Amino acid sequence: MDTKKSDKFLSTLEAAQKGDADAQFALGLMYEDGKGTEQNYVAAYKYYKLAADQGNFNAQYKLGIMYYDGKGIEQNYIKSIEYFQLAANQNDSDAQFNLGVMYGNGKGTEQNYVAAYKYYKLAADQGNIDAQVNLGLLYAYGNGVEQNYEKAAEYYAAAAAKGDAIAQYNLGLLYENGDGVEKNYAKAFECYAAAAKQGDAIAQYNLGDLYYFG
Repeated sequence: MDTKKSDKFLSTLEAAQKGDADAQFALGLMYEDGKGTEQNYVAAYKYYKLAADQGNFNAQYKLGIMYYDGKGIEQNYIKSIEYFQLAANQNDSDAQFNLGVMYGNGKGTEQNYVAAYKYYKLAADQGNIDAQVNLGLLYAYGNGVEQNYEKAAEYYAAAAAKGDAIAQYNLGLLYENGDGVEKNYAKAFECYAAAAKQGDAIAQYNLGDLYYFG
């Protein structure tokens, strides 16, 4: 074990044992990642829980993930939602996004696209790329909100500008079909090309179609 990392672990442990919530979270992270100590999900859970109980939103988010994945604790989607909710209440955009996913997929709760929209919107307003993509999908399919291709294009464009391949592909689709935007094969080509460059197979296929059909 690296001595420097070991010293950091020991000093973090000392602070955590004195009740410092930030140190408890940091120690949980070290246990989860196996940095400065052996990887131990049960110990990670222990220290995340101590920090979360003091209101540390990062620890609350991590507990939501651990309950979702069943790492260090038995998988429990209801508890996952509980901790994501606590972190979301403190404006953590990742927790808000994950809540949206769970409501959208009906995990740990009844499927509720309106609630999914609510949390995606909160996260998207903070610049969360994944939430912007999923908001675009909700608007495109009319799930939890009235179908609106213009709004779908708006959210896809926001995420696509940050390099998200799914958003780039879906925006290309809107341009190719003229849904919510003026039909524009050049822009469709540009969007598909950006997504294809990142390995999006469907974008690569659509790009081939545009090449073939001109």
